[in-house]
Amino acid sequence: MSTPRALLVEDDGPTRQFIRDVLSGLEINLVIASSLEQARTEARTQVFDILIVDRMLPDGRGLDFIRELRDRDNRMPILVLTALRDVGQRVEGLEAGADDYLGKPFAPLELKARVRALLRRGYRTPRRFSIGRLHIDRDRRDAFVDDSELPVTDREFALLDRVTTSQGVRRDELLEEVWGEATPETSASLDVVLSRLRRKLSERGLDGAIETVRGYGLRWRGGR
Repeated sequence: MSTPRALLVEDDGPTRQFIRDVLSGLEINLVIASSLEQARTEARTQVFDILIVDRMLPDGRGLDFIRELRDRDNRMPILVLTALRDVGQRVEGLEAGADDYLGKPFAPLELKARVRALLRRGYRTPRRFSIGRLHIDRDRRDAFVDDSELPVTDREFALLDRVTTSQGVRRDELLEEVWGEATPETSASLDVVLSRLRRKLSERGLDGAIETVRGYGLRWRGGR
């Protein structure tokens, strides 16, 4: 199982370090943003398993960021951190789309427990979603780069869907899930399909979007 990825949006340096230290024992890959602008960039180009966001940030409200994500049908679990303990403030956060609220200051054990619970809950990948310039419709099995359709076969789509909705997928997992078995023949077929898909992505300006991780498998990098 791949390591969970968390996006922490917090402008206070000591608080960021405290949260980093607390979560270090949970084997979480933590990406930190100190502003909403930076958080928006990270969310557009990467997939996260959980968002931990401060309610108030220097360039806006964390709740507005949450609404933006929910409007785009991003269903990842969200934990809001706040120094405001008023019931009305907590209700506003939940109505914006947050899954849980944690008031500052908080105990390390409580933060760990909240994060573990949200990661266990997980989220369903939306039927339509975007990651960077790539847009996928899982019901129609369509893929677009910007406004240009990306013509893909069924296996190319299955491979693209699997890589973009995980933080990395092992080669044997891909073979079992897409081809139904892991054999030398299906492994060779994967190489052919992957080469075709990479060429199609490269032709639309997403060169290097699917990265090979030596000794592991594949992961989505978004291109360059």
